[in-house]
Amino acid sequence: MSKQVIDEIPGVIRIYNDGSIERPLNIWNTPVSASETFVNGVATKDLEINPHTGIWARIYLPETSPDRSQVEKYPILLHFHGGGYCAGSADKRYSYLILSQLVKQCRVMCVSVNYRLAPEHRLPAACEDAMESVVWLRRLARGDCDEPWLSSHGDFTRCILIGESAGGNLVHEVAIRAAAVEQLHPVGLCGGILINPAFVKEQRSRSEMETPPHIALLSIETVDKLASLAMPEGSSKDHPISNPMGPFAPNLQHMNLPPFLVTIAEHDLMRDTQFEYCEAMKIAGKSVEVFISKNVGHCFQNSIMDISLSQQTQDLLDAIQNFIKTCCQEIAK
Repeated sequence: MSKQVIDEIPGVIRIYNDGSIERPLNIWNTPVSASETFVNGVATKDLEINPHTGIWARIYLPETSPDRSQVEKYPILLHFHGGGYCAGSADKRYSYLILSQLVKQCRVMCVSVNYRLAPEHRLPAACEDAMESVVWLRRLARGDCDEPWLSSHGDFTRCILIGESAGGNLVHEVAIRAAAVEQLHPVGLCGGILINPAFVKEQRSRSEMETPPHIALLSIETVDKLASLAMPEGSSKDHPISNPMGPFAPNLQHMNLPPFLVTIAEHDLMRDTQFEYCEAMKIAGKSVEVFISKNVGHCFQNSIMDISLSQQTQDLLDAIQNFIKTCCQEIAK
């Protein structure tokens, strides 16, 4: 039998009749090699978290000013990439560009987690991997294992979760799972940043139905296909991972969650469910700050090669920087 495509999201993923899967490369998602030598003020390196599952991470370290006599300790961003749980990785060009800029501007370290992808590993595999990265940080903080950059320069009491699109959903899911862990000390999760999170539900929202794909930078068909490939077998889009304010989601009222920043693109087709999520969190008594990026679509910051050309991207980075600063100040009190 000849090899044939049986399912596809153009430009994202191809599934063949022999069970093999391809994720096409383009100028946006080509891998960028790590460099332990500083490049434009940031050094990077890759390391393994779990050899059995293949989870690894890319670490970003900002360059220290030469006039500093003492080793600088930085807040740690724990990053989960987007891609509908089916695409993306920690070494892609779009992640490297935005995270390098974020690390330099905010003076933070970043650990970008390369979790398992669907459909080979359907949800909740990505959630389990994301939570395992938090436990791995705890082992580092306690000295049970070693990673020189994080051990020397990372402040484990100031950890902030961050993710875009599906990675934003992972931020919420990890915060819930971490709240159920009795002892994360000395790791302190002091905030969560959800950038254009991929919150959807079975009932179509108005923004899904009315926002043209070329403006939204995403189509309903793509969202539906990614959900069908990623959700646990037999689940719908009302699963708590995709619809954390839905009928099957846990009650958040008594959970000890950190403050969240939710960034919403004005033309994102999922903006209505993002606003609904923010409202549900506020009703549950949680601290939620909302930042709106005007005249742009879903994860616009990943759609241009030179992010310095985008004022909206700079405004987004500024909002993230202010939120990080506020979270760290609260920890210092």
